[in-house]
Amino acid sequence: MRPDTSRWRVESAYRFMDEAGVDHLAWECLRRNGDYQQDYRELRRADRLGKPLPETMESRWGLRFRGPATSDGRRPTDLLE
Repeated sequence: MRPDTSRWRVESAYRFMDEAGVDHLAWECLRRNGDYQQDYRELRRADRLGKPLPETMESRWGLRFRGPATSDGRRPTDLLE
């Protein structure tokens, strides 16, 4: 889940933000959070990706995704990717 930082100063890399809805903006912030990334790794190790979040994680993040959100137009292979 390490972000590609090679283009972080390229304005065109952020154009999607102009049209992004609140859910996409929240996802962009959440997926960069180190604690969230740790929870994701734990779910992956436990082979729980694509299954409902444990209550502790759901409560910690205060989010429920109805479907996968993406910022770059691709569809993730995992629910929480």
